[in-house]
Formats: sequence, structure tokens, C-alpha cells
Amino acid sequence: MNLNRRDFGRVALATAAVPAGMLFGAKPNSNIDGVQIGTITYSYRGEPDNAANKADTLLKMIVDSGISAIELMPPAAELFAGAPIQMAGPGGGRGRGPEGARGPGGRAGGGRAPMTPEQEAAAAKLRDWRLSASMDKFKEFRKMYNDAGVSIYCHKLSPSPGVSDAEFNYFFEVAAALGARQISLELPAEANEHSKRLGDTALKHNMIIAYHAHEQATEEAWDAVLGQSKGNAVNLDCGHYYAGTGKSPVPAIIKYADRIGSLHLKDRTPTTPQGRGANLPWGQGSTPIREILQTMKKNKYKFPAAIELEYQVPEGSNAVVEVRKCLDFCRKALA
Repeated sequence: MNLNRRDFGRVALATAAVPAGMLFGAKPNSNIDGVQIGTITYSYRGEPDNAANKADTLLKMIVDSGISAIELMPPAAELFAGAPIQMAGPGGGRGRGPEGARGPGGRAGGGRAPMTPEQEAAAAKLRDWRLSASMDKFKEFRKMYNDAGVSIYCHKLSPSPGVSDAEFNYFFEVAAALGARQISLELPAEANEHSKRLGDTALKHNMIIAYHAHEQATEEAWDAVLGQSKGNAVNLDCGHYYAGTGKSPVPAIIKYADRIGSLHLKDRTPTTPQGRGANLPWGQGSTPIREILQTMKKNKYKFPAAIELEYQVPEGSNAVVEVRKCLDFCRKALA
């Protein structure tokens, strides 16, 4: 069973009462009894002044959250490297911007509106920059994060279909320079030429492509892309899976264990004919987070589980405090 609301409330109050700098003055360590807890930097999307897109402020938020491993959203690394990206709004790469700059954050089955002439010009400028970019600044970004105790296991920036081989390889070269061994993106409705190309190219770079799914996920959802290439893998969002199926994701985790790149953790309720499953503060939903983490611990799974903060941040709080609450929830769940 999950931790109850009273347990989570005690954790929340205790965490919120301690200033971040005092609690996490040293290098963070979110590996708990062999289970690597991380976060996707999308969790910090709501912080002011595009903080999640700035290398230094993003790193401070991660360290203050007590997190030592991340799935990095665009465009923070490319902006640090000097890319000509025009951001239209805050939030780790899911805001609108030039094609290829906003990251594959759209929901499965959705589409992108045609670009304006101005966006097309910006995309061409970004493409030209990418084809001549040095990897030195990305390596500097990696060193800054590693020196602070934060590893980057995944970069959520991937090539679009139809790009040249040179630009296609750029995305893998950036991930490697950052220290990532995964690139994550949305699971396509059907396996296709692009998903095979992605997997096969990942293998050449000693990487994997981790496909993320939303409420369409089932125990068979990834079978087609996994059959295409050994470079294709699973990024299983446990909250979305539970909301969409009404079932524990543990059987799917066990089934795909050898092909999972990473998990996402959130607390949701199931979707019913009466409405879509809610995203709630951890302990208030019914996603079996404790069972998921105990399964990882028992089976010694080495893939990371990322906190994804999607519930509404309470008045007077912020993303750092809420990610810390979720991390403490994981510590108690793994005790």
C-alpha cells in the first residue's frame, strides 16, 4: 500500500520547515538503497524568469532539491552553448519556439501548427548553428553539473524526421558530451522509419532511445518499437500508465525491465467515464509508488526513476520544496 496522507503530511511539514541551503549544503545524493531517484527538469518549468532554461539557476534548484541525477529538458544546454534560440515563454523546453528548439513535449497523437515565416527563419538559423557547434560548451555544462554532484543520464532533445545525417548525429553528440546515455521522446502511435532510424543510430553512439508514453500506454504499447531496434527502449511514466489503465504498472515494469531506460513517478487517480485522472500531491492519489520503488529495490533494477512534478504547486510553495517532498516520500517508501 502507499503511504497515507498523514505520513506524507508529516514529511511535507518537516521538509518545508528547513531552509534549502541548510538541508542540502553538500553534494546531493538521491540514490536510496540502490534505487536511483532523479527528476526531469520539467519539474521546474513554473519558476519565474525562465529559471529552468538557465544552466546555473537550474543547477541550484536541482541541488537544493537534493537530487543527484536528472533527465534534462531542452533548451538549457543549447542556450548555455550559445544557440540562437528565441524562447516565447518559461518552462524547460515545452514552450513554443523554433522547430527543434522546444523539444518533443507534445502529447502523443497531437500535432504542431505550421511555422510562421519568422519561425522558419529562426529554425534555419538554429540548424546552421547546430551543424557548426563545438561540443566544448556542452562538456563544460556537464562538468559544472558533475562537480556539483548532479549527473545527466538523459537529454530530452531529439531530431525530427527527415533531417540530414549530420544534424541527426548532432543530437547524439550533444547527449554524449553531456554524459547522457539516453535520449527520450514521445512514443509514436505506430513504429515507423524514424523510430527505427533513431534506435539504430543510438546503438552506434552506445546509447538508447527511451520512448515516453501517456495514458495510451499498455503492457504492449512499446512492443513494436522495441522489435525494430535494440537501441529502442522504454521510458515508462507510472502515473500516466496507472491513470490510463487503472492498473498497477509493476507488471509492465517487470515485463520490460531489460529494456527500460528510465521511469517517471507521479501520483494520479485513474481516468473514469466521469473524468480524467487527477495529478495530486504524493500520498493523495492512488498510484502505487511504494510498490513500484520496492519492486525496483527487490530486483536491483539500475534504471533511474524520475520525479516529475505535475501537480499544482501549492500557494506559498515552489518547485524545489515540492520536489524535496517527493524525494522524502521516496526515502520513506524505500525504508
